[in-house]
Amino acid sequence: MTTRLELHDISKRYPSVVANDGIHLTVEPGQIHAVLGENGAGKSTLMKIIYGSVKPDAGRVLWNGKEVRIANPAVARELGIAMVFQHFSLFDTLTVAENIALGLPADTRLDELARRIEATAAQYGLELEPQRHVHTLSVGECQRVEIVRALLAKPQLLILDEPTSVLTPAAVERLFGTLRQLAAEGCSILYISHKLDEIRALCHTCTVLRGGKNTGSCDPRLESAASLSRMMIGAEPPPIVHLERAPGEKMLAVKNLCLGKSHPFATELKDICFDLHAGEIVGLAGVSGNGQQELLAALSGEDARAAAAAIMLGQIPVGRLAPGRRRALGLGFVPEERLGRGAVPDMSLSDNVLLTLQTGATIRRGFVRGRAIVDRAAAIIARFQVKAGGPHSPARSLSGGNLQKFIVGREVMRGPKVLVLAQPTWGVDVGAAAQIRAELVALRDAGCALLVISEELDELFEIADRLHVIAKGRLSPSIKTADASVALIGQWMSGLWLPAKEGGHV
Repeated sequence: MTTRLELHDISKRYPSVVANDGIHLTVEPGQIHAVLGENGAGKSTLMKIIYGSVKPDAGRVLWNGKEVRIANPAVARELGIAMVFQHFSLFDTLTVAENIALGLPADTRLDELARRIEATAAQYGLELEPQRHVHTLSVGECQRVEIVRALLAKPQLLILDEPTSVLTPAAVERLFGTLRQLAAEGCSILYISHKLDEIRALCHTCTVLRGGKNTGSCDPRLESAASLSRMMIGAEPPPIVHLERAPGEKMLAVKNLCLGKSHPFATELKDICFDLHAGEIVGLAGVSGNGQQELLAALSGEDARAAAAAIMLGQIPVGRLAPGRRRALGLGFVPEERLGRGAVPDMSLSDNVLLTLQTGATIRRGFVRGRAIVDRAAAIIARFQVKAGGPHSPARSLSGGNLQKFIVGREVMRGPKVLVLAQPTWGVDVGAAAQIRAELVALRDAGCALLVISEELDELFEIADRLHVIAKGRLSPSIKTADASVALIGQWMSGLWLPAKEGGHV
């Protein structure tokens, strides 16, 4: 049988880093092949070289036994290569169907394509609305678009970068069944994930990268999560010490928050009520697109349509206040979208500090204190072990996981009274994820009140004191994490705590 893909001595250098250094990789037909490595190890660069969006400086690529030059993604698609990027390549002003049509022949009919999208999405358990504009989608929903677009191409090689962050546990199993079926039909799959249990359950073989070089390969089915972690980062992540303690005073109160749709495809928020106390972490679980995006906008001040008293920060009604006013009162906020919302891609890391820290420490008499923001960026880079060329590096030059560490670090080091985080460790390697979670627990122990919105149930069970679930714009009752189970929260993520008349049986 002819090998599907062979990479020989692939190298790619940038001014401040060697992303790939003489990489070798072989993928067989029908093989599910994991590529494992910490943030900045060179995984994404290597995948982009295979997909033609980055040109290697050296090396050879063989496709089905023949040497090829993959000059651009169009050539890759013609060969039968499809890729789901971690950072999405979608146009905000176009609909889902229009975005998918961009990679298809010019005579493709949008009405027929919409039906194919709906059928494929339903087949794989990925709910999508073809006529919806991308700018109205959450990050998780954008990921669904990318996955469906790749599956529509019926590829010989499918590259997936963190594909399961949008799914319930049951839907993950369904997707795995689909991937196993694709592999049985001869499709090769390159699978990037920082979820070691997923790699052990799904993949036939694993290539490990560290510092842009091959450092080993294994059959992940014969390894433990601890041994894979040691191969990837040289050690096991330290355990998080999370001691139960009595919560303090009420820091954030949301009462009867009702918000109509801000656009036709938005989720209506219905009677959202919860409290957040000093010294506790409350986790919010849910499948992407069930109201998380709308709740985040209401809490941050991006959407100021709520009644003033519907959101109380301490004793102050803030429902109508702008984001800057809320930050001045002690609110911190980490959005789910890293590039474009959490950071301005073309601005330096030091300039990005100014997005959330506009005080006497950084601005004096109307002038930016350049040295102060550089020092703050350098402190974040050092404390959170961000791999970057320095404070003057543009945000877009960082890997997704390293940019996430910087954004979380920027908020943590502000010392907020209340911190709201969305997907704090999405796309972050196991070592960095453990570090971020430990920092959040330490912030909680210092008296901060934290709301963590995440689709990583393991993460919420590890750090949260209490849990809520959001489904169809409604919030579940609060439950102590110690009293909850993954199975119960998975059911609630489908709305099963709701009465049948409210859509509870879905």
